[in-house]
Amino acid sequence: METDFLLGQPRLAYDHRGEGDIVLFLHGIGGNRTNWRDQLPVFAADYHAVAWDARGYGLSDDYDGPLDFGDFARDIVRLLDHLNAKTAHIVGLSMGGRIALDFVARFPERAASLTLSGTRASFVQRTEAEREEFLRLRKKPLVEDGKEPRDIAPTLARSLMGRRSTDAHFQQLVESVAALHKDSYVKTIEVSTFYDRSAALDAIRVPTLLVYGGDDRLNRPELGREIAAQVVGAQFVEIPDAGHLCNIEAPEEFNEAVLSFLRGI
Repeated sequence: METDFLLGQPRLAYDHRGEGDIVLFLHGIGGNRTNWRDQLPVFAADYHAVAWDARGYGLSDDYDGPLDFGDFARDIVRLLDHLNAKTAHIVGLSMGGRIALDFVARFPERAASLTLSGTRASFVQRTEAEREEFLRLRKKPLVEDGKEPRDIAPTLARSLMGRRSTDAHFQQLVESVAALHKDSYVKTIEVSTFYDRSAALDAIRVPTLLVYGGDDRLNRPELGREIAAQVVGAQFVEIPDAGHLCNIEAPEEFNEAVLSFLRGI
């Protein structure tokens, strides 16, 4: 596995392995590129598997000013251009899936396919007051109480786990959350909570797969089925007893679902 950097503003870190068409893995709001360590070696047998740290995450740089959610999509274009790739198969987990939806809406010619896992297209199902309360509760420990990401890591990790979770999975999630950049994480929460891509679902024209854990309490499988029903030709796979990060809890089933989908394109 190699860790390389895309220079520019901000500098982005990415792990990659293998050769061929690019499969780009996008982590969730509490993650980083290491969340995909059970995927990259497997996908590298047939593809150029790439996992990034989004701006303000992991080894990638923080940035000045507020976040524009579209910055993530534009960063993907930067990365693909750097890798001399016209297109990529995009695999997004949770917020990474929302970034993928935004990317395909902005740059449809650059997406070869979409895989969305544990993804909510938007928070419009909740009232504005509910969204404000959701945002307040997520920010309060870090902004009002002065805690650091490592302080909230165990509680947040437990909320993401399913019945398949082991102590090793728990520790991996704790390490992931503890590594968050506090200020960038807060900016991402603020913008992501009010960003909506649901209206663009019926415009998607690339092969699309949705993979959800049956024990996902954050974004339940029903949300995945609703998205699949709005995307032309979309496929849906549920992994029983797996939580929000089903790629970590059930890597063999997750990998097989996505690889079978990609081989069928």
